[in-house]
Amino acid sequence: MGKVPTLPEAQKLLEEYNKEPFHLKHAKIVSGVMGYFAKEYDPENVDFWKVAGLLHDLDYEQFPEQHCLKEQEILRAHGVDERLIHAVASHGYGQVCDVKPEHTMEKILFATDELTGLIGAVALMHPTKSVREVSLKSLKKKFKQPSFAAGCSREVIRQGADMLGWTLDDLFTRTIAAMQSLADELGI
Repeated sequence: MGKVPTLPEAQKLLEEYNKEPFHLKHAKIVSGVMGYFAKEYDPENVDFWKVAGLLHDLDYEQFPEQHCLKEQEILRAHGVDERLIHAVASHGYGQVCDVKPEHTMEKILFATDELTGLIGAVALMHPTKSVREVSLKSLKKKFKQPSFAAGCSREVIRQGADMLGWTLDDLFTRTIAAMQSLADELGI
C-alpha cells in the first residue's frame, strides 16, 4: 500500500507539473468542492477527497494528449496509494481512460470536475464575477446552450449525475453550494 500525500505535499506535486494560474485555481476549486462533499459522505477522509480533487488534473498541463494516463505513471513513481491513483484517473472515464468511477468519491469527482468549470463561466457573466451570484436558474439556462463554455462536457455532467443517482438539479444545486462555500477562501 502506497502513501496518500498530505495536502501540502499534494500542492507541491501539483506545482511541480503545473504553472498556469488557471490550472492551479481549477485544482483548488475541485479540491474544495471534494472537501465539501466529503464532510457529508465520508467525514473521516476529508483530506483524501481533497487531495484527489487537487491532483485530478496533475498531468493535463504538460501531457494533455495523455491525460489520466501519464498522471498514473507520475503518481506511481511517487509511491502514491493505488486507491488515490484509481480515484484521480477515474474522472477521465469514457473520454481518455477506461478507469471507471466505483466509489461515491470517484463519482462525485467525475460529476463535478466539468461542472465546476461551467459554474465558474456562469459566475464570470455576472457584474461581480462571483460564484455567489450563480443561481440554479442561470446555470440551467447556460447548460442548455452548447456554445457557452463549450469545453465543459454536458454529457459527462449528465453521466455523473446518473452515476450518483441524482437529478441534474440536485447536482447543480449541491455543486453551486459547494463552490459558494469557497468563495471567500478562493476569491471565486
